[in-house]
Amino acid sequence: MEEPVHVLVVDDELGILASLQKILEREGYRVSITDNGEEALDTARAERVDLVLADIMMPKMNGIELLRTLKAMSPSIEVVMMTAFGSVENAVECMREGAYDFISKPLKRAIVVRSVQRALERRALLTENQILRRAVSDSGGGHIIGKSTAWLRTLEIVSQAAPSAATVLLSGESGTGKELLAKNVHLLSDRRDGPFVAVNCAALPESLLESELFGHERGAFTGATARREGRFQRADGGTIFLDEIGETSASVQVRMLRVLQEGQIESVGGQRVIPVDVRVVAATNRNLEEDDKEGRFREDLFYRLNVIRVVLPPLRDRHGDVTLLAQHFLTIYSEKNKKTVRGFSEAAVRALDSYDWPGNVRELENTVERAVVLCRGEMIGLEDLPDKIASAVGGDATTSGEGITVPFGTPLDQIERMLIVETLKRTGGDKKMAARLLGIHARTIYRKLDE
Repeated sequence: MEEPVHVLVVDDELGILASLQKILEREGYRVSITDNGEEALDTARAERVDLVLADIMMPKMNGIELLRTLKAMSPSIEVVMMTAFGSVENAVECMREGAYDFISKPLKRAIVVRSVQRALERRALLTENQILRRAVSDSGGGHIIGKSTAWLRTLEIVSQAAPSAATVLLSGESGTGKELLAKNVHLLSDRRDGPFVAVNCAALPESLLESELFGHERGAFTGATARREGRFQRADGGTIFLDEIGETSASVQVRMLRVLQEGQIESVGGQRVIPVDVRVVAATNRNLEEDDKEGRFREDLFYRLNVIRVVLPPLRDRHGDVTLLAQHFLTIYSEKNKKTVRGFSEAAVRALDSYDWPGNVRELENTVERAVVLCRGEMIGLEDLPDKIASAVGGDATTSGEGITVPFGTPLDQIERMLIVETLKRTGGDKKMAARLLGIHARTIYRKLDE
């Protein structure tokens, strides 16, 4: 039987401890309570703790010290901080130290429950991500970088889909990493020891694509001087990745449908039926449902492909992942170019985080490679980035990432405060930048937070 989630509540006010214990136990959690940080650490060392709900202002060890020690001891523990004396400095410091959320007293039941639920959902997704990373690493797979909720949910679907025999359809904008995930579907499946064969359906004209996929017989067309095996045959016992499948012609779609329905192919110019044992992972940046309605894509093929749909989020929706990916690419290209570039300046990080990345991860990788080559020192600065990215720091950074959720009936002054705190989190505590993004004076930020 699965153990219930263990929540540890730390507060020096006994009334709050009792109230939170009652609220959380009603939600089905196992709850431990303590009135001091030292005892909280002892509990976390002695048994599994999934989440800590801690007050900031406590005698002896304050909440931020507790948070810092907990994260050093066990990074997987999620921490939600509480305080009756909310300040932007405390909020920003808590987030920097790894807290999931920061909630103000007097506590409201709905806000506490929602914050705890979301923190635990994130913990579950991170755990799934770690399992997937280990499995892919053990299989010799590619890098999976990211911690955003949108990306972790995508990886969760991949980890669930991979062991099955079902066809997978990856959809998303260009540059979001569809081939990387296709490889990971293969590596996490029972077919991992078989071949992985990738075909870009948009890169070849129709006449050549049919021959490339299904093979051809000698004399099938001008220049076919010998019999040739197709990609489906080469992928036998493994996985074939059909990238940009929405660009295929009607005749190619008919042949693909036969493979999915019957597990058979016919080579171009041939009469012989050839059985193939292949798992199909397809990808597209098009809306295949619309293409189906307009007659550009076969409905029956779409349903055969769309058994498990995985939608890859664009980079602009993967809040927090840009810096991780940029550092990953920096390490790769510093080694490749034999340079000693170690990181990014604060201004460069803000610019990278503020830019919209229409070309997604591929554009970010190209940008970092260029910056590494141009960088003359150990840190990449704004001067090493393209002008359109370097100037993005003055744009609307709030359009990138996850928004804030406001419960119905929340007073306007509280909504304003929530928005200010969230903006400060995303600007790393830079009040001038936050004021500029919000279109208010910096003094207004101080005044609103002190109200």
